[in-house]
Amino acid sequence: MNEMMQRYKATLAYDGSRFSGFQIQPNARTVQKELENALGKMHKGKAVKVTGSGRTDARVHAKGQVVHFDSTLLLPPERWMKALNTLLPVDVSIVRVEAVQADYHARFDATGKTYKYVVYRAAIRDPFRHHYTAHFPYPLQINLMREAATELVGTHDFTSFCSAKTDVNEKVRTVSELMIEELADELVFTFTGNGFLYNMVRIMVGTLLDIGSGKLASNQIPEILAGRDRTLAGKTAPPEGLYLWEVYYEED
Repeated sequence: MNEMMQRYKATLAYDGSRFSGFQIQPNARTVQKELENALGKMHKGKAVKVTGSGRTDARVHAKGQVVHFDSTLLLPPERWMKALNTLLPVDVSIVRVEAVQADYHARFDATGKTYKYVVYRAAIRDPFRHHYTAHFPYPLQINLMREAATELVGTHDFTSFCSAKTDVNEKVRTVSELMIEELADELVFTFTGNGFLYNMVRIMVGTLLDIGSGKLASNQIPEILAGRDRTLAGKTAPPEGLYLWEVYYEED
């Protein structure tokens, strides 16, 4: 007799410093592997596959990564959270669990995402922030960066702002919000859009930092977009400053 399966949606936060990324890879510590290991223990060794809303790279963090999995264990959300958080390592936390329809998909049902990127601007690097910010101690003209950022908002072909390793053909995405906030000794970028290409946020940050430091002109963004050439944009900003902040779904 077949046991009843229930699909669950889980939201998790993790410190990416000691991970080789979210997705399972051979001979590497990954968030997905840790989560599947914890679920395997709860299911007496039976494999439980986890599907994420998307990948995050090595050393990239998440405040609101979303996954789904199927289980024969019909537990209430608080029991799931307590059991998983007991079994998971200290750098991963389950912040929410809910039962969902059988056809729910963490990746394909996502309608948008917010990423944040944190730049630490003090002259001397802080060893305690090394894993959680990108250190950039050089002068910046924030007004020029904000001016340029408005040109990235909207629907564009972002070929110039994605890694050459990107394995998707369709490079058109919509960025609905791009904010740059000055908070004490930090600069916080917030990007919201319907989807992001591989390294897209980090390349946008690197390009805006180049504009702020005078390496690129603030009016060059339309030209960079139109060129559809990765070499036209700035460097890829380091992974440590990047956070997958929130994933949005229709019901949100």
